[in-house]
Amino acid sequence: MLIDSHCHLDFPELAADLDGVLARARGAGVDLMLTVSTRVRRFAAIKAIAEAHENVFCSVGTHPHHAAEETDVTVEELIELARHAKVVAIGEAGLDYHYDYSPRGVQEKSFRTHIAAARKTGLPLIIHAREADADIARILEEETKEGAFSFVLHCFTSGAELARAGLALGGYISFSGVVTFKNAEHLREIALSAPRDRLLVETDAPYLAPVPMRGKVNEPAFVAHTAARLAELRGVSGEELARTTSANFFRLFNKVPRTSRASPQSAA
Repeated sequence: MLIDSHCHLDFPELAADLDGVLARARGAGVDLMLTVSTRVRRFAAIKAIAEAHENVFCSVGTHPHHAAEETDVTVEELIELARHAKVVAIGEAGLDYHYDYSPRGVQEKSFRTHIAAARKTGLPLIIHAREADADIARILEEETKEGAFSFVLHCFTSGAELARAGLALGGYISFSGVVTFKNAEHLREIALSAPRDRLLVETDAPYLAPVPMRGKVNEPAFVAHTAARLAELRGVSGEELARTTSANFFRLFNKVPRTSRASPQSAA
């Protein structure tokens, strides 16, 4: 059984056929999904999807693209929203210097707000990092000194230095369909060296469909292709990779009940 540890079921590309998306995920052996918040002010839509489906959980947070739109989001508000039973993570939050849709200082302030909420709730932080490796590492190191918190570097496309820094601080790394792309050899090297107990898989659907589904709208069912490529890369069976990443998911997102359908029988 597989888990899609990061998707966006509220985005129009998936929401328009949500029942079909979930059915195809089940058919592909994907029994649990984490649909991730990008705007706190649109959290109600995320929450409704998670409430309506037993095998869907959610997060609450502001994507760095939208940090300038949601400067009023506070630690206290995130903590309050995170009390909901289906909210199992904070984020996604972080830094994106590729588009710079929000000023970098605003992104950093929002990032630190989300870190504080993760620390105070005990929920893991889902981190978005794009072309901001040095600042992400710096902030994580500074904030860890203020108190530990758990986190995942999601849809990892950064360099080896950020991978090492994140792992040294106890973080997890999640790989998306990008790891299947022809020009992603450096990423496959990082995926090969990542500790087996810190490894997750995701789609980031509806974006970044893996080979052989390139050009299509990505959806949770396609995480099976990413998992298969990672299993091949690491020299393990698909079943072992699924057990390992599922066990890692439940360890990190420990608010998800172990009775969930994708819960492994034992840690891998």
